[in-house]
Amino acid sequence: MDRCVVLVDAGYLLGAAASLLAGEPARSRITVDHAALIQGLRERAEADTERQLLRIYWFDGAPDRVPQPEHRRLRVMPRVTVRLGALTRSDGRWAQKGVDAAMHAELTELARNRACSDIVLVTGDGDLLPGLMSAKEHGVAVHLWAVQAADGDYNQSEDLVAEADERRVLDRAWITRAVRAKDISGVCPPASVPRTEIAAILSAPLPESAVAAAAAASAADRDAGDRTERNGTARPGPVPRSGAPDGVAAAAPAGADGTCTVDRDAEAAAAGAAGKGVPTPKDLAGLGKNHPTPPAGTPVPAAATLRWSSDKGWMERTGGPVGEPPETASLPTLAQLTSAEQRWADREEDITAVGGDPFEVGQVFARRWTERLADTAHLQQLSTEYPRIPHRIDGELLRYAARFGLLAHKDDQIDEHDRYAIRAGFWREVDLRTAAEHAPAAD
Repeated sequence: MDRCVVLVDAGYLLGAAASLLAGEPARSRITVDHAALIQGLRERAEADTERQLLRIYWFDGAPDRVPQPEHRRLRVMPRVTVRLGALTRSDGRWAQKGVDAAMHAELTELARNRACSDIVLVTGDGDLLPGLMSAKEHGVAVHLWAVQAADGDYNQSEDLVAEADERRVLDRAWITRAVRAKDISGVCPPASVPRTEIAAILSAPLPESAVAAAAAASAADRDAGDRTERNGTARPGPVPRSGAPDGVAAAAPAGADGTCTVDRDAEAAAAGAAGKGVPTPKDLAGLGKNHPTPPAGTPVPAAATLRWSSDKGWMERTGGPVGEPPETASLPTLAQLTSAEQRWADREEDITAVGGDPFEVGQVFARRWTERLADTAHLQQLSTEYPRIPHRIDGELLRYAARFGLLAHKDDQIDEHDRYAIRAGFWREVDLRTAAEHAPAAD
């Protein structure tokens, strides 16, 4: 058929664009207007091939093949199909798995079925050479597009270049219509200086009951371990990290009573607080790579307890669902407040408007929750719980955040800063709504 198809290796396109504009291939160094990029690809393909576009296939990698925010936006665009391979970490570097194979299969299938007369390949990988040659044998014209190389040399396989029927270079002027290099100078604060909202959560005081309970649990655990060793059996090792978002009871390690087990790092920090009032940076040193040592004088008691909203040392285990305190058990979840029509609209907003920044995700969730509350007394009740988010709502919040690829493994640990940012965004939006409720009425 007299139509053209575009196959895009997103890793090559965006990595080469980052090299050209930012000096390194890290995609985190650029911002992409995907709508403008897709429109540019369509217009350029139709102009070069003199054929109407059938479809753009976007091939990319994602952790566990879970669509990221950019993939969500792309796959609802007209004439765009997203194909995801796996994104794995090896020797400290991220690598795509299965993307080349998927592109090869799509390329040969399109040619074999005569679905188009022209195929545009935006890639540099020589592994696609057999597929390119097969497409040519089926009478398809293959156009190979390259991103302008930062050093002026080839950034594509020379075999691909030799076999392609037509070749074009997407130069800097074309790339910058949709891609910009991030200006990171003077924008990112030092790692030891969190955002104001996050610092407020981290500095919130520990309840005395939480400190005492966690200290008692820690002592009981040590006694149990000592008895185990005296009996001649191996002492159990540290509790493995499940990789699940904290506050999601279904994914957290369960104890004998069906509740979430206490995080050992949280125990250690709480035990230090029990003996000294407020743990010092020295008390928290060595608790794991996700516990950076804060500067001297920084209040940090909440840093440990907020890791799990359902710690035995933080939640009262009497009354209410899942042992939740009666005063918060009546708070409705967002799912209970959301109609079917609102749920559909929320999904549309998530796909098209929510960028996936942790702070923003917390704000969006809180905005929906507060706007749909019929009884403002619930909002007042929630505010009295600061900085702790009730267990059911916290779990729902973190499950919502997981849709955006947050809470993913980073160096085999759940990213702690993202969790604090999500909760900080939640509380900021609740504060704004609470202030609006108490604002004096206009004359």
